[in-house]
Amino acid sequence: MKISKEYRWEMGHRLPFHKGLCRNIHGHSYKMSVEITGELDKNGMIIDFFDLNKIVKPIVEKYDHAFLCWEGDKKVKDFLVKNKMKCVMADYHSTVENICSDFLDKITHKLLDIKKHKFEELTVKIYESPNSYAEKSRMLNKGLSL
Repeated sequence: MKISKEYRWEMGHRLPFHKGLCRNIHGHSYKMSVEITGELDKNGMIIDFFDLNKIVKPIVEKYDHAFLCWEGDKKVKDFLVKNKMKCVMADYHSTVENICSDFLDKITHKLLDIKKHKFEELTVKIYESPNSYAEKSRMLNKGLSL
């Protein structure tokens, strides 16, 4: 069985290494789909959507209306800090692929904290525009260590 829930947020970023327009400060209306496959519990659920929200919403709220800044981007980092802007510093460039991998890791850790889970796989798909996305999956075997 598989369940899925969507989340949305607004976020700014830039890719300082990029040769094109993405080198400039800009933003996206992000949409994320979180899919979990697994066995149903005695109540007929993989995970209650309320419990999934308790895991995912704090992550999304941290990034919503923030600027995701690569910590090596000194020029922008200094501006954001000096002007007390909402920002999230990252040790990676803010490509949708890297954001997807980061969110997958964060959600995986929280899901595996749930005792007696019967989760099999987690898939995170993040759209940075209506027709552009990155997707990554991870098996959630009980013996998995990250």
